[in-house]
Amino acid sequence: MPELPEVETVREGLDRHIVGRRIESAQVLRDYSVRRHEGGPLDFVDRLTGQTVNYVARRGKFLWLGLDGVDETLVGHLGMSGQLLVKALDGSAEDHKHLRVRLVLGPMSEAAMGERPSAEAPLVPVTLDFVDQRTFGYLAVCETEPTPDGLAAGLGSHEARIPTVVAHIARDLLDPAVASGTPGRKALVRLIKSKPAAIKRVLLDQTVVSGIGNIYADESLWRAAVHGERPANKLTGPAIDRLLDHAFDVMSEALVQGGTSFDALYVNVNGESGYFDRSLNAYGREGEPCRRCGAIIRRSEFMNRSSYWCPTCQTRPRST
Repeated sequence: MPELPEVETVREGLDRHIVGRRIESAQVLRDYSVRRHEGGPLDFVDRLTGQTVNYVARRGKFLWLGLDGVDETLVGHLGMSGQLLVKALDGSAEDHKHLRVRLVLGPMSEAAMGERPSAEAPLVPVTLDFVDQRTFGYLAVCETEPTPDGLAAGLGSHEARIPTVVAHIARDLLDPAVASGTPGRKALVRLIKSKPAAIKRVLLDQTVVSGIGNIYADESLWRAAVHGERPANKLTGPAIDRLLDHAFDVMSEALVQGGTSFDALYVNVNGESGYFDRSLNAYGREGEPCRRCGAIIRRSEFMNRSSYWCPTCQTRPRST
């Protein structure tokens, strides 16, 4: 499944290529891919046609496109294998065999071109294709609601409104509202400190902090030298803050490198695979020496998945 840096890579690509373009037409090739849209496929097409993409935002692993009305957005979730691919509308490329939804977008507006000088071929109409082999992902036109804190809803958004289907998801660490030293970060540290659950479970709780998947949780815990089974409420506030800083650093580095891709199905907006997996220090390295102390990395079962940790650097709590 794509993790947060992969989804942010997609958001950045869409921001460069489709903001300022008008949706000329929409086509649903598989109804199940718009199953979360309450009005069904025909209403999905009707509500998108003629709309302009004003911004591309993200919170956790949810993406949304800001449309002409502030009360309406196009929400997307990539699921296990979803891809959002942009290509010129010139017939030079064959359609993907797992194409589920297609939007045809006109030329970029002059204002958008001025703000996005790196956008490729802004005067050429493009298609935005939602490709999804395993069909767990979806697109839906959704209404919005005010954010409780009155701040912009997510990275890339300038509106203090969030799609209703995303409102239950907490902010992620790439969101400026929870950057280190902000009131939002201090509140997040207090919330984590109040949890008696194992710290890795808390990091994966999308209602606490979003976007930290299994891979990045293990990497962050390794960097912070904290075992994932240590109770969150037994950590000090500064220790939790440092752990969040490490998580931010891990995901930021992955974002620079293009994201972590263990699944060949995942590609970004231009069809390029990520490669951060080459830089991992803990995840997937069972039986290999710790790059910090030389001890052998161990693997343990965790919520039908795996945890990877160093027995020397990350001392296991005695009670487990």
